[in-house]
Amino acid sequence: MLWTIIVTLVAGTIIGLLGKLVAPGDRDNIPLWLTIICGIVGAFVGSYLYYAIFGVADNYPGGDMNDTSKGIDWWRHVWQVAVAAVLVVIASAATGRSRARV
Repeated sequence: MLWTIIVTLVAGTIIGLLGKLVAPGDRDNIPLWLTIICGIVGAFVGSYLYYAIFGVADNYPGGDMNDTSKGIDWWRHVWQVAVAAVLVVIASAATGRSRARV
């Protein structure tokens, strides 16, 4: 249980930062905790959309989507980062924080 929480936070941080990196424009105006939340939600929603659209989970024995015996599913991670990038853009617009130079 603790290991699952740690892996989720690390993966959410990496996916959130990658999502922030590929998001268009200047999206550095949201806090790190919100970037991590966008990454975690992006990981779950991106995986769900990927499996719902392409039905890839049917190819896994027992429907286990996290089985990596056939190799890493890179396209799933691309979908996760893309969803995280969209969430970063939405979070940036919703928070309304701007960088005012004095």
